[in-house]
Amino acid sequence: MTIKPSAKPGTTYGTQAMNEPTQQAPDIPGLALRRWTLGVLVALSSLAGGLAMYRVAADFPLAALIPLLSLFTISFTWIVLAFWSGVFGFVISALRLDPLTLKRVPGFLDEPLTQRTALIMPVYAEPPVPTLSGLEATCRSLLEAASRQGIDDLSDHVEAFILSDTQNPDQAHEEAVHVAALQQRLAGQMTVHYRRREANVGRKAGNIADFCRQWGQNYDTMVVLDADSLMSGEVLLRMMRRMQRELDVGLIQTVPMPVGQRTLFGRFQQYASALYSPMLAAGQSFWQGETANYWGHNAIIRVRAFMACAGLPSLPGKPPLGGEILSHDFVEAALLRRGGWRVLLDTTLTEAHTEAPHCHSFEAMPSNFLDFAKRDRRWLQGNLQHLRLLAASGFHPLSRLHFLLGAMGYLSSLVWLGLLICTSILVGYTEIEEPTVSPLPQPLSLGLFSLTIGLLFAPKLLGWILAFWQNPEAFGGRLRLTLSTIGEVLFAALCAPLTMAWHSLFIITVLLGRSIEWNTQPRGERSLPWREVWLHTSWLSLCGMAWGAALALLSPTAFVWLTPAWLGLILAAPIVKYSSSPSRGDYATDRLGLLVTPALSHAPALLTHYQALLDKNAHVSDSGIAPNDPPPPRQDDMPAQALKGFKREELAHYRTTAGTFTRAAP
Repeated sequence: MTIKPSAKPGTTYGTQAMNEPTQQAPDIPGLALRRWTLGVLVALSSLAGGLAMYRVAADFPLAALIPLLSLFTISFTWIVLAFWSGVFGFVISALRLDPLTLKRVPGFLDEPLTQRTALIMPVYAEPPVPTLSGLEATCRSLLEAASRQGIDDLSDHVEAFILSDTQNPDQAHEEAVHVAALQQRLAGQMTVHYRRREANVGRKAGNIADFCRQWGQNYDTMVVLDADSLMSGEVLLRMMRRMQRELDVGLIQTVPMPVGQRTLFGRFQQYASALYSPMLAAGQSFWQGETANYWGHNAIIRVRAFMACAGLPSLPGKPPLGGEILSHDFVEAALLRRGGWRVLLDTTLTEAHTEAPHCHSFEAMPSNFLDFAKRDRRWLQGNLQHLRLLAASGFHPLSRLHFLLGAMGYLSSLVWLGLLICTSILVGYTEIEEPTVSPLPQPLSLGLFSLTIGLLFAPKLLGWILAFWQNPEAFGGRLRLTLSTIGEVLFAALCAPLTMAWHSLFIITVLLGRSIEWNTQPRGERSLPWREVWLHTSWLSLCGMAWGAALALLSPTAFVWLTPAWLGLILAAPIVKYSSSPSRGDYATDRLGLLVTPALSHAPALLTHYQALLDKNAHVSDSGIAPNDPPPPRQDDMPAQALKGFKREELAHYRTTAGTFTRAAP
């Protein structure tokens, strides 16, 4: 089959000329062995923990022993999976290896671009100044990187799309004013298209699907950006070149680092992500291999593969667990993998690797605990829907595992709550009924408790060791790195009971059939007033006080053991209130030098340029010029995929042996 590069409609479209050899994808050595090793380690660890818990609680009645043992085993398995994945990531990161190939982190590819890529940014009632300033900073970084690498024809290969679903007319007008100004600023350097839909059909997933149907045939790949995404040109070029070399790859996900928040809560979250996420992501990539996950943004996708394989189906039944799939990204990755495409998590494109100082993939995050919890409420409903996909046909076993783990990220809170309640009741019951008998075998129970806590916090310790050894200056030096890590561990321990309670409440409301609106999340700084804090946390404090008082009266042993849980609930209001303060966050970082991240210490040009654009673009006035019209649409097909009776051969007509697509002339 003749496949020639072309951007013209009605021609055979792809990346390889006739008789040109294709680049084979790098091997992932020992992938099956890696997965079996992880599985065996997790199984043996879980079995050992379950047996130890059985010995601890062997004297309890059988009716109490079974639920206690079941809840503990589920929780312990969750903990040891994170532990062993973190150990793998630690070894990979310590040796500075690519977790997929187990070779040194590769340098930049330097071959010319042959594909066409669209940078697409779906927006829905987003503040236009920070949103479009982020897109402009990304585009300018790409232009600068292309210039440094001698790419003179970047505009022939890359275009940007702002895909608006903004419904409010006043917001839409303000958005259009800023888009027109952006188009003028980038005129002659990069083409920026603007499309606004009249109805928010299918939310973000529907917005992207609409782009694919109308313009997807004009591009080989698309880079999906959130309204708060920032990506450096070096990362984008490397992703584009990798996609044109490895033609069986359908998606490459980067590891975006949170930046931009000044509140104490935001500083803690950004510090934790910078310290632990690269290592944990490397561990995940090591055993996930070519069946990684997709997080919905800061990723590059092969357009025709996405159109052929990743059209979202609807789930039978009504919301909240039926209807439209809300957390679409996990499902789209699973559908791509089901269609035979490799889905990769590239952890080499992060600032953690000093060999690539210009590689940056950033995102923003909620600035306070309440907004963070509201975002979790939306994600929780979508992830619980994924449990209904576990039995769908054709999915790779690891894709099913992604669905399960995504749901367990929230269900584990309910499991933990149930375990704490069972422990409180059983220990209290034993002390009341048999006051002369110790309710727990002290040496064994203390050892099991210490082991569980150790495994829970071990990934944090490994992240600290890695930074202490490799790049302590990026975190403010070894002393401040150590103090910041201790502070983050304590803050995380205090916040854990709040997260547990909120997630448990959210799960119960979903199971009761209560759905929510999937609206735009707050992205700016927001210091919470006491009234709002008390409205959302007073019940947590009351529950914590009642729980602590009951334990103190009925079971002093359980009162002491469970202090972190009930104390965190009691302190819910001050934790949420004071951690939402930008002044406290600034004091911790600017005055004390704590919670410093590489993004702060290295001051990447991408972030510096973004801050300058924020100030500059805040004063854009209405010139009366409307945004340029998008290119003429050419309707194409993106069929919804079946969840039952899937047959991979039905997708064969979309692919060649090289992994590219061909389409007939109209």
